[in-house]
Amino acid sequence: MCGDKAQRILMAIVLGFIMYLFAMGAQGNATMFKIAVVLQTFVIIMLLIFAFTNFCPSLWFFNKIFGKCKWDEE
Repeated sequence: MCGDKAQRILMAIVLGFIMYLFAMGAQGNATMFKIAVVLQTFVIIMLLIFAFTNFCPSLWFFNKIFGKCKWDEE
């Protein structure tokens, strides 16, 4: 496991959880819907920061823990 893969797995889990919250919010739970919107906005902002600055805090953190991926060596 390397940092890039761990970050992508975490992003998939977070997006799945947000989708669950949106589904619960669609059934009439306004609190779940509000939480889903806030979390989705956070993910979008983090992706925009990564796109414009080439810095992602979660990727930096996971690279420190798991190490960088060696894509060319595999």
